[in-house]
Amino acid sequence: MKRLMYLLSLTTFTVLSCNQDKPATPAGTDDFVWTTESFADKKIIRYQVPGFDKLTLNQKKLVYFLTQAGLSGRDIGYDQNYRHNLAIRRALDNIAAHYEGDKTGKDWSELLLYAKQVWFSNGIHHHYSHDKFIPGFSREWFEAAMKSVGSSLPEEALAAMFDPKLDPKRVDQRPGVDNVLASAVNFYAPDITTADVQKFYAKYDNAEDPEPLEWGLNSRLEKGPDGKVFENVYKSGGLYGPAIDEIIKWLGKAVEVAENEQQKHALEILIEYYKTGDLKKWAEYNIAWSQATEGDIDYINGFVEVYHDPVSRRGSYETIVQITDFEASQRMSTLSQNAQWFEDNSPLMENHKKKNVTGVTYKVVTAAGEAGDASPSTPIGVNLPNSNWIRTKYGSKSVSLGNIEDAYNKSGGPGLLIEFANDKEEIERGEKYGELSGKIHTALHEVLGHASGQLEPGIGQPAQTLPGYSSTLEEGRADLFGLYYILDPKVVELGIMPSLEAGKAEYDSYIRNGMMLQLRRIKPGNDIEEAHMRNRTMVARWAFEKGLPDKVIEKVVRDGKTYYNINDYDKLRHLFGELLSEIQRIKSQGDFEAGKALVENYGVKVEPALHQEVLTRSEKLHIPPYGGFINPKLVPVLDGGGNITDIKVEYPDDFTAQMLEYGEKYSFLPGGK
Repeated sequence: MKRLMYLLSLTTFTVLSCNQDKPATPAGTDDFVWTTESFADKKIIRYQVPGFDKLTLNQKKLVYFLTQAGLSGRDIGYDQNYRHNLAIRRALDNIAAHYEGDKTGKDWSELLLYAKQVWFSNGIHHHYSHDKFIPGFSREWFEAAMKSVGSSLPEEALAAMFDPKLDPKRVDQRPGVDNVLASAVNFYAPDITTADVQKFYAKYDNAEDPEPLEWGLNSRLEKGPDGKVFENVYKSGGLYGPAIDEIIKWLGKAVEVAENEQQKHALEILIEYYKTGDLKKWAEYNIAWSQATEGDIDYINGFVEVYHDPVSRRGSYETIVQITDFEASQRMSTLSQNAQWFEDNSPLMENHKKKNVTGVTYKVVTAAGEAGDASPSTPIGVNLPNSNWIRTKYGSKSVSLGNIEDAYNKSGGPGLLIEFANDKEEIERGEKYGELSGKIHTALHEVLGHASGQLEPGIGQPAQTLPGYSSTLEEGRADLFGLYYILDPKVVELGIMPSLEAGKAEYDSYIRNGMMLQLRRIKPGNDIEEAHMRNRTMVARWAFEKGLPDKVIEKVVRDGKTYYNINDYDKLRHLFGELLSEIQRIKSQGDFEAGKALVENYGVKVEPALHQEVLTRSEKLHIPPYGGFINPKLVPVLDGGGNITDIKVEYPDDFTAQMLEYGEKYSFLPGGK
């Protein structure tokens, strides 16, 4: 629930030519190639790891061991996303690596496109829209290709690939349907219903518990032969045991080179959690991890975010390995140092404000490796832990992935700004401040937004009181906190922002995006379903509607094109503050009906005519709306005795090659060949 995703600034659903850029060149050169290829609605980017060579040998080892631990759980993410993903991916891997038949026809090119889609999304459903990919090759050709390389799939998996009606959505959030039963995600056995989930956890969910555990976070809910529902827990010796044992192995090596005792202690508890699957250990680990703030290296590792669970309980496997960017972190540390001021002066109701904002730490970091739900598509900012009581009592860590943001910016362009901005003033402001204001909003969102506010006494956790809507509302709350303060003179006074013009640039961008631009990510006829997209549309549309009497935001139609122009930034800030207060009230009081109405009325439906206009206008730009990354490769240098004497960073430029290498090296779970 504490994640900020990056929205690429260019678009289309058209399949683009692959490898359209010149060959990759080494890092450190002026002509380093950031974008290596584009396909479908995606582009592949590389990122650098500046400063890695300045780390000590033990620090390099720590980064390497943590990265290997993360990649060792890669199969888990595939299986969590859909029960047939591993078997299908392995068949695709085998064909892509070993097929020796005709590679000049449409079937082969469509096979490569489908495989890349699956690799990018960690499964056969789109990573953002949750829609299932439908192969452009025939089933007959695919079965013959499998046979030629010694692969095979059961009938159910083949049907899952080729039958559009079978498991069409990884996550189905439509009201009026059984969301658990309708969702293909593998957090639940196919016969588990929403009622089963609610009944099973009724005995665990206690609103009076001051320190509730994250029930359901690390298990698959199933039914036994007797019809009784039970948890199949992710742990050593349990579900995903072989991969978890590999994770434990590498985490054990990381313990040996930990930078300090706090870091070592947290890693040791994480290992115990993986061994036992005990959620008490997970809470203990999160406390230790949130307080381990010293050192240059940090990490995210575990079953963390609940975006892909239709009832927001189960965590997707995710890892990010991080190196502190000290110069950038120092510039932004002022935010965490002044967190209490921002809380005290926020527009929240007084009883919803924290009286003591505890332990908010913020760093700009350099990502050194990612896996699971964080790769290839990655967040640009993360705030953890997710448990409200741990955050309140012990604090939280907020990070912005600086090198990921830089890679996005270097791989993009000004096309959409020029096409969709209302006037020259808006364009010039966006060109001057857009990159900076985006980073500041990320920091405000992560450091202050997610750390703000508190629940009223006796109110249960949002995942239980606001099922199906908690993620959207939480992201909206954090966005609004950032939007409210990015136009506050205090941010300029603290030296975080050069002028309020930067704040205006972020307002311009947010309204453009929420009202129009992110519609590029939606197929015609579909509703908005992803939590971050619902949040942005909800905020923008609510503010537009509430500001109509004063024309705070004006819809302008010129030469058949639609624009949204902000006429009064101060009044818009006031509206953002009103909505922030209301969403915090909904969360603090567990007001399900109000939360549902807000999301469904403002964040879900798409206006068909405007949608088509956006698609038509943006299509000519020919750059996809989604970006994912090829990870750097950490290569140990060994002496004659097999001891690591150094670790070098290489920058691969072939997405297919990396996916095949990962499939061969990090496949620890059974299923397919």
